Amino acid sequence: MNLKRIEHIGLAVRDLNSAIAFYENQLGLKCYAIEEVKDQKVKTAFFKIGDVKIELLESTDSEGPISKFIEKRGEGFHHIAYEVDNLSDVLNKMPDTIQRIDTTPRKGAEGLNIAFLHPKSTGGVLTELCENPNK
Repeated sequence: MNLKRIEHIGLAVRDLNSAIAFYENQLGLKCYAIEEVKDQKVKTAFFKIGDVKIELLESTDSEGPISKFIEKRGEGFHHIAYEVDNLSDVLNKMPDTIQRIDTTPRKGAEGLNIAFLHPKSTGGVLTELCENPNK
């Protein structure tokens, strides 16, 4: 697998507006996009620092994955995402020892194709692989 760069770091938050205010007013970052990803039951806000993005994730459904995550672990670090080329190929060639949450790419925020790898097989870290179909 050829990881190109850290695409973003995902942080789970209870209140997206309060979290945006903190990142803008206290850290001096600028939110450049807010987007709802309905099939993932999440609303996202993006910030950029250097070449890395910070993605804030607020659940839009009490049964959604972010809501369940916060209930179990609290707010904070949720996942790390890496950019790859040809995500389908990467998933197909991945060793069986890596447990895939997604066996095929799906659409994520910012128009990226995404797939998640289970933390049980990635050292306890939820890992997202991203491909920009426009590159």
